Amino acid sequence: MKTLNKEIQSSITPRKALEILKEGNNRFINNLKAHRNLLEQVNETRDGQWPFATILSCIDSRTSAELIFDQGLGDVFSVRIAGNIVNTDILGSMEFACKVAGSKLIVVLGHTKCGAVKGACDHVEMGNLTELLSKIQPAVYQEKSTSENRNSSNSTFVENVAEINVKRNVKNIIERSFVLEQMIENGEIGIVGAMHNIETGEVSFYDEVTFINDEKNPNFSLNDLKY
Repeated sequence: MKTLNKEIQSSITPRKALEILKEGNNRFINNLKAHRNLLEQVNETRDGQWPFATILSCIDSRTSAELIFDQGLGDVFSVRIAGNIVNTDILGSMEFACKVAGSKLIVVLGHTKCGAVKGACDHVEMGNLTELLSKIQPAVYQEKSTSENRNSSNSTFVENVAEINVKRNVKNIIERSFVLEQMIENGEIGIVGAMHNIETGEVSFYDEVTFINDEKNPNFSLNDLKY
């Protein structure tokens, strides 16, 4: 796989960026890792980076964006925090990634059996974790389909909350960042929520993908990234 450069990055539309991630995850779940010379990529990215996607995911040790999407050095910005929540610092990081560094797609990536989501479901309070989990609580209250056992012992409830949390954070990013909102409206970037199944490795993208007028480079091919 080629190391990304400015020319290749500028040719990738938001929708093509999503296709690249889907292809990478398909390789991952089929144990077909793309051939890369990582040491060579270290050398080729020493003077700059041109990642095509920005992925907000949980700190869970099983949810490394570079691994589950089979990407190399310089390919993606990886933002990790328990519960894949959004705060001001993360929004600022995303604004840098997209507006300054040219990333074309934001992915809010949740995962199954998330410990942070379970903690929010159980209303855990512990030091600074209390404030972090409070950002997931709205998703707990928004889940209306469960009337009994609304805690971490109910796996269906936990996964429902995790999905709501992802979709809320997609909305939060758009509503809380004027910079990113404008880029989405101008077709410069896209944003999508997704869920990583830690049992299978598969990533499922939600249908609510925000793309507007993104096909500015119709001649771009995924083959441009391959030898």
